[in-house]
Amino acid sequence: MTNAATVREDFLAQLAASARDGSFVKLTLGKARGADVSLRNLLARPVVLRGTPHFSLVWRHERQDITKNHPVADALALLGKLVGTDFHSAHLFTTARTAQLEYSEKGVPRLTYGPAEAAKPDDAHDRAKQRLLTAQSQPWLHALGVTTAPGAVREGMADKHRQMHKFVEILSHLTADTALPAHRPIEIADMGCGKGYLTFATHDYFNLVVARAANVHGVEARPELVARCNEIARTAGCARLAFQAGTITSAVFPALDVLIALHACDTATDDAIAKGVQAGAALIVVAPCCQKEIRAQLQAAPVLAPVLRHGIFQERQAEFATDALRALLLEWAGYDTKVFEFISTEHTAKNLMIAATKRPGAARTEEAAKKVRDLAEFYGIRHQALARHFTFNLH
Repeated sequence: MTNAATVREDFLAQLAASARDGSFVKLTLGKARGADVSLRNLLARPVVLRGTPHFSLVWRHERQDITKNHPVADALALLGKLVGTDFHSAHLFTTARTAQLEYSEKGVPRLTYGPAEAAKPDDAHDRAKQRLLTAQSQPWLHALGVTTAPGAVREGMADKHRQMHKFVEILSHLTADTALPAHRPIEIADMGCGKGYLTFATHDYFNLVVARAANVHGVEARPELVARCNEIARTAGCARLAFQAGTITSAVFPALDVLIALHACDTATDDAIAKGVQAGAALIVVAPCCQKEIRAQLQAAPVLAPVLRHGIFQERQAEFATDALRALLLEWAGYDTKVFEFISTEHTAKNLMIAATKRPGAARTEEAAKKVRDLAEFYGIRHQALARHFTFNLH
């Protein structure tokens, strides 16, 4: 048996043992490499159906989740076929410890270990759907004006409440596919965090819901909001959450694992992306806003000229070209990107999200650079903020 096979078999043996001795909490498979390009990851947890132990497998696709329940032996056999083939990342959580199996671009596996999962979840199949914010979040939700003292959502705050839960749900999917540290707290920065709604939600998701220690830093230019959020964090007992006054460009973080910047206006989104890349963030999540920089530069193909005289079409083309260029520049810089709708347009028109996951191996290839330059040439783009940060020549 080869060493690579030994590492894989060792991981699968630990999975089987945890299923036998009752220490199994959950399993996450990521870095999908199978034929179905819409598949993102696979989550497994123990359930009991009619008194018999099963594994509930949730296949998470780009636009839907598919749940299938299997007897434990059948589930283990299926998972054994998927690890190292259809999925190149596997994270096993048990009450004894965590084990993470990662495959390099060359297919070489590496097995590392971390601390135990905090507690074994309820394995009842018909339990109430897990909330991604716990009852412990209620003090800051109330202090921020999202809920009433008894916990009901305030009138006019339903969209904000929904947005917070949607963002945390997105984070849960993205981090399942991201190599985050297991032996130290995760370092997270929320740039331009405003009143801190999503910053608090991020803190509680990592520290309370998935029980992974995370230091969350909120950066906001308005000192009165910083003071208020720090006071709420203190009274709500959010020990790993702190807010600081400053701008995206002035904030200094020697190292980050996750960078978040939602609705940073125009080139501030580029500043945030650049800050994340510079700090070596494994995950960068941005929701762009007010993409104005390249609108005056647009010189698209002649066939588009008659329609681009309409302001609304020109605005949408500028938004598309800006965010497409950002995605390609991130891929050139060594990240895999996903661009998707954050939340329905009935709740906010600024609903595009770009998520970038750092990949191992080579970056800044000439092939990736050509894709950037070809797009810039098509639209006549001569300069762009993120390209300047990267000292990337668009010509």
